Amino acid sequence: MSYEFSNFGRQLAGGSGIEELMDDLGHALASGGPDICMLGGGQPAHIPEVNALWRRRMEEVLAEPGAMERMLANYDPPRGNPKFIEALAGLFRREFGWPLGPEHVAVTSGGQTAFFFLFNLLAGEMPDGRRKKILLPLVPEYIGYANQGSCGDLFRAVPPKIEKTGPHEFKYRVDFDALEVTGDIAAICVSRPTNPTGNVLTDGEIARLSDLAKRHGIPLIIDNAYGAPFPNIIFTEAAPVWDEHIILTLSLSKIGLPGTRTGIVVARPEIAAAMASMSAVVGLANPNIGQAIARPMIESGEILKISNETVKPFYVEKSRLARERVQECFGDDFEYYVHRSEGALFLWLWFPGLPITSQELYERLKKRGVLIISGHYFFFGHDDETWRHRHECLRMTFTMDESTVRRGIQAIGEEVRRAHREAAEPALT
Repeated sequence: MSYEFSNFGRQLAGGSGIEELMDDLGHALASGGPDICMLGGGQPAHIPEVNALWRRRMEEVLAEPGAMERMLANYDPPRGNPKFIEALAGLFRREFGWPLGPEHVAVTSGGQTAFFFLFNLLAGEMPDGRRKKILLPLVPEYIGYANQGSCGDLFRAVPPKIEKTGPHEFKYRVDFDALEVTGDIAAICVSRPTNPTGNVLTDGEIARLSDLAKRHGIPLIIDNAYGAPFPNIIFTEAAPVWDEHIILTLSLSKIGLPGTRTGIVVARPEIAAAMASMSAVVGLANPNIGQAIARPMIESGEILKISNETVKPFYVEKSRLARERVQECFGDDFEYYVHRSEGALFLWLWFPGLPITSQELYERLKKRGVLIISGHYFFFGHDDETWRHRHECLRMTFTMDESTVRRGIQAIGEEVRRAHREAAEPALT
């Protein structure tokens, strides 16, 4: 006997790239053993200084009478802990002069949940029968957005301009000439730094997108999961930005607290209030632990210091080492490019003329215990399957220990060489 799923159920339960990613990540971390090269997920590194900070905070919570009970045994309001929200608004007022109060801030159960709420709040089937979409001005874009529409595909995406910036380096640029906001666009959305590529849209690009959204009376959503002011995993210059028409999302995950599932939305009061209402319907309240751990750090500004002085330099070095390993292991045996590493936790590799698809490359590497993510998942909202580029890319993370990253990169190079060799063999015979 089988049950019939609704269209909404099929959309969420029919399998996805983000499910494949998290399934690989979860199994690898839980039981993969020392030989697994987990280069596929967005798992932040266990930075010793940062872990020591979380341990100190937990000890402070345990030492304060009643604090542990409040953290574990009480519901917070659906919007989030009032003291945590006020601390965030205060931080943004002090540091950036943004005219924010608690009414502009809402907490969600992780950034992924925030985007499910935002996308389905703003886009989809409207009361007058129209269907609205989210405009992605640059793909590839975050894999976790792709299947979040409650009534089918929500996205329209614009392919990037590809600029080769070095012998083995390139960068995606927003193609503003091809970017059009039509009447069915509900919002513009970008991640900064971009997941999967590590691209950081310039202040000028963000300003142009902001002006475009404002002219059309729609929000600009900026996914700041890796960005400034925290965790500030940005390796180039990028100013934090907010305005009445901007919806800014942040998270505690990439600063080192992914298990607490703490997402943050900074937006106009009616958007923040809607987030609270949706949290109440879907989950009653949000997890307390991350808010309790981080609140004193936000009140004091320590969260900015740890981001700038510990988290950011750690990943700058991890990125440098990973790019060195790519150069060592790939050599000049085949054509490849690495997207300019400007932030986040990943390298985005492009193999022009790859004889197999990136999905086939993923399957070959998985058999060897090397887990990466096929690049084709990140090109949703743009339906041109004939564009070969989307099947020539992959995303790998560099957060694991150096020996794991080296072994994984070496295996990638070996499998790409093997694919080229196999493609050449029929011609030789």
